[in-house]
Amino acid sequence: MNSGEKDEKFQRGILHFNAQEFFEAHEVWEEVWLVEAEPEKTFLQGIIQIAAAFHHYLRENPDGAESLLAAGIVKLSRFPAHHRGLAIGDLRAAAKRWARSIGEGEKAGRAQIPRLHRSD
Repeated sequence: MNSGEKDEKFQRGILHFNAQEFFEAHEVWEEVWLVEAEPEKTFLQGIIQIAAAFHHYLRENPDGAESLLAAGIVKLSRFPAHHRGLAIGDLRAAAKRWARSIGEGEKAGRAQIPRLHRSD
């Protein structure tokens, strides 16, 4: 897979994530993750885990969601607040809030699920 194909798939994953199509985002990003080198491989794994967490949350598996959020946060903590054109710091902060609220047994609505925003 060349860099143009990887970038196209990465961007498609963002669109899926922001449309709350978390399984699809996970699948598209995983195609890139399989061929990516470090450190981007770890970055992709972090956002894949966060997408998978919200997929689990929407399927009423809060334990799976909480554990995947925690794993994704750890991986994304290695990256700056703005990485690969995205506001990763904002995603990390939102994922931490979600993990905490899930751990406390709160049920946030689908409308509260974060989106991936471009960083400027």
